[in-house]
Amino acid sequence: MPTHDQVAAPTPQLFFQTANAYQRSQALKAAVDLDLFTAIGGGHDTMDALAQRCGAAARGVRILADYLTIQGFIIKEGGRYKLTPDTALFLDRRSPAYMGSVLGFLHAPKFIESFQHLTEAVRKGGTVAGEAGTVAPEHPLWVEFAKSMIPMMAKPAEEIALFVKQTQPGVKKVLDIAAGHGLFGIEIARRLPEAEIVALDWPNVLAVAQELSREVGVQTRYRTIAGDAFQQDLGTGYDLVLLTNFLHHFSAVTCETLLHKIHRCLVPDGRVITLEFVPNDDRVTPPPVAEFSLIMLATTPEGDAYTFKEYEQMFGRAGFSRTELHPVPGSVEQVLVSYK
Repeated sequence: MPTHDQVAAPTPQLFFQTANAYQRSQALKAAVDLDLFTAIGGGHDTMDALAQRCGAAARGVRILADYLTIQGFIIKEGGRYKLTPDTALFLDRRSPAYMGSVLGFLHAPKFIESFQHLTEAVRKGGTVAGEAGTVAPEHPLWVEFAKSMIPMMAKPAEEIALFVKQTQPGVKKVLDIAAGHGLFGIEIARRLPEAEIVALDWPNVLAVAQELSREVGVQTRYRTIAGDAFQQDLGTGYDLVLLTNFLHHFSAVTCETLLHKIHRCLVPDGRVITLEFVPNDDRVTPPPVAEFSLIMLATTPEGDAYTFKEYEQMFGRAGFSRTELHPVPGSVEQVLVSYK
């Protein structure tokens, strides 16, 4: 046994965990495909019961369920399986917070393909998946994003809508840039009955947002602008502009170009709410946030996870008077509120 003065011997554990990480993600995908977590949550908690419920071989189910137990998704006691609280909330299909659909985006072939060329992306300093990567005009990946990511964005959208209702209750006109699924603008429309939402995105993506607006019943106050946020006429008179998970796709200079444009379309006391991954100044903490930079390296020409100081500078150079940073309960992302 090492003494307190001795350093533990080097181990290749981190190397093997990382080299084999694809096995973990594929096991999760298999469990979602088989509806394994929902089956366990529904009381099918033995190997044979799970095999019958999932339409799979008993051996296959046993090995998969044991592996997911090792990984922390499932608890195994006396040959019976049960879900952890996190798994029950996010991976049992009966839960309103079910996130299994998010894999449709995270495991999309075009998304994964970008990481298969990461060595070349590092050498280049940006994606090698086409000239523009995921920011190419009308990239089909964003339709999958819009369809798949609602569960992951539901909590941040709710928190932002509550924040707007508390701090800016007189909002009448909201511009939702890169609206995607439309959830952020739609949640505001639900809570502020006088608010009109203008959603901007590619035409194929807006179809998803429009369908959601009809489902929620706010379609009469929901209109759209189809096209590129950098090229389209945004209009004027907005009390609030939403920039959710958008600026990180571009260089700081490109972001400032858009922010100048947004500044001009706001009323004198207008605001911008930005939802982003905001790492600390050291760019390595907190890990779940700082890691996001690698996604931008693999999938975009110049995107990044920017620090709060960098966002402050971008908004300041675009003419905004100040920017505040707020946590989002239940999310690793944070909200920036910028005042004209």
